[in-house]
Amino acid sequence: MNSMKLILIVLLSSGLGGVLRYGIQSWMGKPQNSVFPLSTFIVNVAGCLLIGIFFALSQKANLLSPEWRLALLTGFCGGFTTFSTFAFENVALLRSGDYGIFLLYIVASVVLGIAAVFAGSMLVMLLSK
Repeated sequence: MNSMKLILIVLLSSGLGGVLRYGIQSWMGKPQNSVFPLSTFIVNVAGCLLIGIFFALSQKANLLSPEWRLALLTGFCGGFTTFSTFAFENVALLRSGDYGIFLLYIVASVVLGIAAVFAGSMLVMLLSK
């Protein structure tokens, strides 16, 4: 497959992921008097679950073509998940002195993100038996 087609696949699918992230974050908004960045947290955990599902689908009997794998894992999940925003928000929490929220946000995001990738993969394995 030519590289221009692959670039277009990533461009379009990451755009869709980014638009979905924007929609979720706009819909949720920032709760009044809340320091915890809940919408980014939810998007990151959901993105981890999706990447686990998509990865498992691509591994299980090649249910995803290389193009779909590129579109879903690299493009869509890359555009949807917000790790750079996560890092930025953690720096902001540190700068504002919210050390407890900073630690909670990091630990919960990493632990639940890893668990969600595992759960997504296991879900596909269980449903495809």
